[in-house]
Amino acid sequence: MKILLIAPHPFYQERGTPIAIDLLLKVLAERGDHVDVLTYHEGKNVMYNGEVKIHRICKPPFANGIKPGFSFKKVICDRYMLSKALSMAGSTRYDIVHAVEESVFIAMLLRRRYGIRYVYDMDSSMPMQIADKFPFMFFLMPLMSWFERCAVRKALVVVPMCDSLAKQAERYGAGKVTVLRDISMQKKKASSPVKNLREELGIKGVCFLYLGNLEKYQGIDLLLRSFAILLKQSKEADLVIAGGYPDDISKYKVLAARLGVGDKVHFVGPKPLDEMGALFESADVLVSPRTKGRNTPMKIYSYLGSGKAILATRLPTHTQVLDDTVSVLASPEPEAFAKGMNRLLQDSGLRRELGENARKLAEKKYSFDVYRQTVLNLYNWIQNSLTG
Repeated sequence: MKILLIAPHPFYQERGTPIAIDLLLKVLAERGDHVDVLTYHEGKNVMYNGEVKIHRICKPPFANGIKPGFSFKKVICDRYMLSKALSMAGSTRYDIVHAVEESVFIAMLLRRRYGIRYVYDMDSSMPMQIADKFPFMFFLMPLMSWFERCAVRKALVVVPMCDSLAKQAERYGAGKVTVLRDISMQKKKASSPVKNLREELGIKGVCFLYLGNLEKYQGIDLLLRSFAILLKQSKEADLVIAGGYPDDISKYKVLAARLGVGDKVHFVGPKPLDEMGALFESADVLVSPRTKGRNTPMKIYSYLGSGKAILATRLPTHTQVLDDTVSVLASPEPEAFAKGMNRLLQDSGLRRELGENARKLAEKKYSFDVYRQTVLNLYNWIQNSLTG
């Protein structure tokens, strides 16, 4: 098949959606499809075994350093993508458009103009994402939800990345829904020697680790306030936060200092996927204090695969994958989350039990083999639908 895949983000970068698109492209290349990837000006080029070609928009003014989530920088870039997508679809006969996130609206226009069907790769609910980040735009939720509903109904197939988004697509009236879950991205072995984090930071007690970006919805405020409460009960704990942009790190360092825990919270900055295994090996508990959103964070699948104990907020973003047999789940409030931290700090047997259960779950449901078969089944169905 000849596929136009529209990826409205910097590609490739080591963060959520770009990692998921990289996985998808590997399977499509293996399948033998010809894929043109239309993406932003930022990101590094990746080579694939099959016929996969990266096409980038021209660099727009005032659109450098594009972060995850909705932003006005992305709106500018998406306008450039629209022009280039129209040009590409006008000169090449594509069988299908695979539209990621907000690029579905570009795909709708291509369908109207050129008659090309599209796949809606639904990584999040865009109205909810916008309203969470910009509360003053909440009054537009009904209109934004109407647009999202139209995008879902006109899609040949909707591909959400978790159950809550699948249920939303079904409520909207999707013709076909295929859930394509993320997988563990932990590599078995780093390509170069990695320092032992505990030795490097002088950690003697229980090490809690957060891995990911430091956007507000991730709940870093909650994590730091909970950790401050924990340290009033026991000093035998350290918190490592890996990830984030320099301005976000600076902001949370100030909060940690104000809470009196600056000496026990270690901000180590972004780490490559290659070092994820070493980070997990150094930790005793992996935390996900996320407070907003419906989609399951990609890191949860790597957390499961690590075989380490997990502490997360008891919210749908987590509970559609995690339960009490593989994690400790706590209400998204400092006192409750601190109680969960203390429970895991005190009980090494519980940490081992949860970690082992988590590893087994990841092997059974969230492996690359499972992901690969889901993509192959999906695109076999698409090809049959278009030619049948």
